[in-house]
Amino acid sequence: MTSAFDPKAQGIRRRVNGVTLQVVEAGPETGPLVILLHGFPEFWWGWRYQIGPLAEAGFRVLAPDQRGYRFSDKPQGRRAYDLDTLAKDVTGLADALDRRTFSVVGHDWGGLVAWWTASRCPDRVDRVAVLNAPHPSVAGSYLRAHPSQMLRSLYVGFFQIPRLPEVMLSANGYRSLKDALWRTSRPGTFSEEDMGFYEEAWSQPGALTAMLNWYRALPFRPAMEDPAVRPPARVIWGCRDRFLERGLAEASLSLCRSGDVRWIENASHWVQHEEPEAVNAALLDFLRA
Repeated sequence: MTSAFDPKAQGIRRRVNGVTLQVVEAGPETGPLVILLHGFPEFWWGWRYQIGPLAEAGFRVLAPDQRGYRFSDKPQGRRAYDLDTLAKDVTGLADALDRRTFSVVGHDWGGLVAWWTASRCPDRVDRVAVLNAPHPSVAGSYLRAHPSQMLRSLYVGFFQIPRLPEVMLSANGYRSLKDALWRTSRPGTFSEEDMGFYEEAWSQPGALTAMLNWYRALPFRPAMEDPAVRPPARVIWGCRDRFLERGLAEASLSLCRSGDVRWIENASHWVQHEEPEAVNAALLDFLRA
């Protein structure tokens, strides 16, 4: 098993796009820049098996707690979490390092932001790699055509309700969030110690509402006339995903001018935790090309 990056890494405070983000950084300062975007309900720790190998391969790696998460700022209101704003956070991180271009890797919600950034800012993104996340421009039409995916996504509707999801998700020491991670991953993927790190992140003042506001901002998704993905793209997909059907990967690739997919048959939605060696090999092969 690939060793995990130090969970006590404090990171650097970076001011970008009107908020301050906590960012773990690794690798040579002059190396090609790679920005890793975590999903719900994680924080930078979701990339604990990827940061070290990418840094050792010569990349400058940034893994932020995205806005609303853990120690990063948590602006109020749903509209503070629309996709254009989230993409500006990503380009802002590159700007903070005086980098014009970068590669972006995202999982789950971070994958949606990675797709959106690549479509919106093709002149800034060298390469985009996405793990188990659909392009936002194909998600709605896919759901309407596939009732089975609609059923898998019912929790998104529940998250739209004010206050009630916060009460239920935080009850009994965030038991439902912990159970969701354990239930939808391979046995042994998340340890009790891991859950302690996650609980610390979820319990930060305002964090749970801010995390849910990513979902609550979906009705305000900005228009994108041309969602084509011009930079080279790679999809890495755990095929035993309980949340997302693999057809979403294929639909997303249809938007790519140059894209491919690496199926990881025995992995769940939490593919980078369960199969870090396979994921790291797929990322390094792609990012070095």
